[in-house]
Amino acid sequence: MDNVRVRFAPSPTGYLHIGGLRTALYNYLFARQNKGNFILRIEDTDQTRFVEGAIENLINSLLWAGISYDEGVFIENGKIVEKGEFGPYIQSKRLDIYQKYVDELIEKGHAYYCFCTKERLDKVREEQKISGQIPRYDGFCRNIPLEEAKERIKKGEEYVVRLKLPLNRDINFYDMVRGHITINTSDMDDQVLLKSDGFPTYHLAVVVDDHLMGITHIVRGEEWLPSTPKHIYLYEAFGWEKPTYVHLPTVLNKDRKKLSKRQGDVSVEDFRNKGYLPEALVNYLALVGWSPEDNQEIMSLEEMVEKFSFERVSKTGGIFDIDKLNWINSHYIRTSSTERIRELAIPYLINENLIDEKFAKENEYWLDCLVDTLKENLNTIAEIPQKSMFIFAEQIDIDKDLFDQHLNNDNTPILMNAIIEEIQNIDNFNIDEAKTFMKKIQQKTGIKGKNLFMPTRVALTGSEHGPELVNILFLLGKDKIINRARNVLKIYSGII
Repeated sequence: MDNVRVRFAPSPTGYLHIGGLRTALYNYLFARQNKGNFILRIEDTDQTRFVEGAIENLINSLLWAGISYDEGVFIENGKIVEKGEFGPYIQSKRLDIYQKYVDELIEKGHAYYCFCTKERLDKVREEQKISGQIPRYDGFCRNIPLEEAKERIKKGEEYVVRLKLPLNRDINFYDMVRGHITINTSDMDDQVLLKSDGFPTYHLAVVVDDHLMGITHIVRGEEWLPSTPKHIYLYEAFGWEKPTYVHLPTVLNKDRKKLSKRQGDVSVEDFRNKGYLPEALVNYLALVGWSPEDNQEIMSLEEMVEKFSFERVSKTGGIFDIDKLNWINSHYIRTSSTERIRELAIPYLINENLIDEKFAKENEYWLDCLVDTLKENLNTIAEIPQKSMFIFAEQIDIDKDLFDQHLNNDNTPILMNAIIEEIQNIDNFNIDEAKTFMKKIQQKTGIKGKNLFMPTRVALTGSEHGPELVNILFLLGKDKIINRARNVLKIYSGII
């Protein structure tokens, strides 16, 4: 495919929705597969919804996810900069460009000035609803002569500019996901192209920008599908070649409704803060609506680039399954280096006041051991504080049934006293001491196998199952082991 150019063009209205990240990802995969260019453009024509810091958040979320782009808006030295031959890449800096094309449409008779007030439009829509019609603009200003309209503007009347759609005409286009689509202009209304504040609407700006930036494939959410015929008509009105369209299915929750903030986490930042790894979130999102021919589920970005095709993107919405995401994330945690997970885990442990920065700097080996101990059973990095609480706690509770099953017997005082005596004789209880410790207890008491390890594990962790006992001994350290053994003796003597 020659000279593929695609773009991701979010609005800076807050955070990057995971549906938006998936759109960016599919654009990226298609561009890289075809050795094309991927552009980040900011669509900020609706200034009422602009959120301070949103552009930085969008860029940082894409960088975190590993989705690189070639042109557009970047952050350098803490400042927003634009790079590429087709800028500006922020729409609010392109107002004079849009004005030129609006004037061209009006002169050619493809657009007109509309002076209808908000009150009139509201009244028309209300009447249409009452009579069972689809609310739409009724064309009241369509036939005002151009000279008359210009005179009214000179006198200071407020206006917008609307697209003048041909009446009762089929508009056809091909979508790479949905195939051939036909929509009649009778099912559309004359869309506003230029608002009264001088800013273009999405419908004008997107067509002008995509043409001037040489975009060959428009990959976006299916919510824009009903607007596409208007955009195609604009390409025709300008005499431009239209691009190829790809409308992606919506990301849905388990109730098959659009994923929204009301139901919980929806932003890339939410998932980042919850301890998901970028490659896991990207890997999972790729599969929400697409699957490779070989049905491989764990894939690197490079593998996705190789396998991706719009022909295998579903027409129906993809269900966001948190359990599947957790499964993929746990895979990437297990296969990541201990050092990487340690660095990611430290802020969570500090946030829960389990360690401080000084401890983190001075105890890297201990933290690596903690990570190795927990790593196999983590869904997210954020689970580390809760799953390691039994290590940090000064004392633990032992369930009565568990105590009765494993510790309410004559071996308990022998075992606990041997543990206390043996560890008190060790000055530096390091990992090597931990490795030989249980062997020494076995020799000292004659207790072995299940009767040795199970009661010790329950006494020290409050659980029958769990990670390597050697690691637990090292992580707990001398004082906690003594305290927990003494606590068991105390409970035991109370029962006896």
